[in-house]
Amino acid sequence: MMNKELMTARILEAKVGKGMTWEAIAESIGMSPVFTTSVCFGMNSFSEDKAFALCETLGLDKDVAQALQDFPKKSWDGGVPQDPLIYRLYEVVGVYGDTMKALIHEKFGDGIMSAIDFTMDIEKEENPKGDRVVVTMNGKFLPYKAW
Repeated sequence: MMNKELMTARILEAKVGKGMTWEAIAESIGMSPVFTTSVCFGMNSFSEDKAFALCETLGLDKDVAQALQDFPKKSWDGGVPQDPLIYRLYEVVGVYGDTMKALIHEKFGDGIMSAIDFTMDIEKEENPKGDRVVVTMNGKFLPYKAW
């Protein structure tokens, strides 16, 4: 049985071999680039039809399609990330996390933003002072319940 790590390795090899971008792969199966990429990195799963569509696009076998459908274990190393980009996102939450929490509570009440009922877009904004990364996160507000 294929694990998520081997699945990801095969997908990345096929992606490079075919010279495809995540945008092109996602478009070919009718999904968002962010979600498609997260599935390929093992942090989400696809329905059977999307798994087989991705494998058809990349020329991968049914073992990869099955692994794409397997429910992931959503965990990560508890240490501070070493990759500079991931570290900067970690830094944003470290610096602005309490601010985000306070503003969300002020606008919505006591609760959280769902990462289950959630979408994210990543765009490039050209700017004369240097191109900008625009990350838009959109999650359903889930209020805490009192009982």
